[in-house]
Amino acid sequence: MLTGRELRAFRKNLLAWFRQYQRDLPWRRDKDPYRVWLSEIMLQQTRVAAVIPYYERFLGRFPTITALAEAREPEVLRFWAGLGYYSRARNLQHAAQRIVGKYEGKFPNREVDVLALPGIGAYTSAAILSIAFNQRHAVLDGNVARVLARLFAVRGDLRESKRWQSLQKNADELLDANSPGDWNQAMMEVGAMVCTPRAPQCLLCPVAKFCQARKLGIQDQLPEKRTKHVPVRVTLAAAVFVDKQGRTLLMPPPLPSSTKAAADHVPTLVSKMWHFPTIASSANPASELRGHLQTIFPKEKDSEWNLHVLDTVRHCVTYRKIAIYPFRLHVAKLPRFSGSRMVAIDNLASLPISSLTRKIARAALDFPKS
Repeated sequence: MLTGRELRAFRKNLLAWFRQYQRDLPWRRDKDPYRVWLSEIMLQQTRVAAVIPYYERFLGRFPTITALAEAREPEVLRFWAGLGYYSRARNLQHAAQRIVGKYEGKFPNREVDVLALPGIGAYTSAAILSIAFNQRHAVLDGNVARVLARLFAVRGDLRESKRWQSLQKNADELLDANSPGDWNQAMMEVGAMVCTPRAPQCLLCPVAKFCQARKLGIQDQLPEKRTKHVPVRVTLAAAVFVDKQGRTLLMPPPLPSSTKAAADHVPTLVSKMWHFPTIASSANPASELRGHLQTIFPKEKDSEWNLHVLDTVRHCVTYRKIAIYPFRLHVAKLPRFSGSRMVAIDNLASLPISSLTRKIARAALDFPKS
């Protein structure tokens, strides 16, 4: 660990660099805890450039915790649509409702209360409390862990429980107690902009002289690669009904289940949102889909359904590699299903849908090919 004069110099160099070169990001212009919280949730597993327009649009529609708490869930999901990992949006609203009910709409400033909110773990809690309330909590995320791994030449899987705990201890000891919010953002910023996963820019690093990995010439080898989850290939088949008015049929969000979902669990893959009639396929997508449609629309004359095969759609959800075989069905009248909705196929944004469903819709809109 760094101590004494070295530690003071390390902190001084990093904070000076951050205050001069930090990116101008919308959530850094205001230390309101709601805005800090919203940005941290959106930034989970999502790039900064992708988050900015969603953040500004979401904040424009739900400017306060109370506005978010009082909104209808489909409206919240509609403004989240495209960011993925929709449980983040659901947890965000559930937490907002708890804050309104228990804390009169004011974000709590005690760690125990923050950690009790849905969707908030140790990292997010530390980020909010340090940035919005200037409390002494050190963050540890992927960027910070990479910086620490190189700084102290840490080998092995960083996510291994004991090693992660050790990295948290390192982060706690480095924390500048006088500027915890800026410090945490500086650690994340240097990881995102300089100490990058590939080809770290050591010549531009404000704390390069303290880095053990650089002294050993192994900065490109750290952190060591984790064993990747073996990808699971999933095949789906989806039906896109289209009537003469250009309307299509969307099925309602699936009801929650208490059983563990399989890799090809359709409700999980459509993010529990509005979706086209979709099934997991094992052999013959067209035949299996036709059988599924006969089951859910028993009163319809399936002999009138002509399945036009569309371009295969590719999609990834965590470790799943999904191939979707969509079929467009031209009908005089859309079939009916309890809770289903008829919407214009070129205007699905009126309902919250997942990226997977949006890709299927694009494939249907491209038919027929010129």
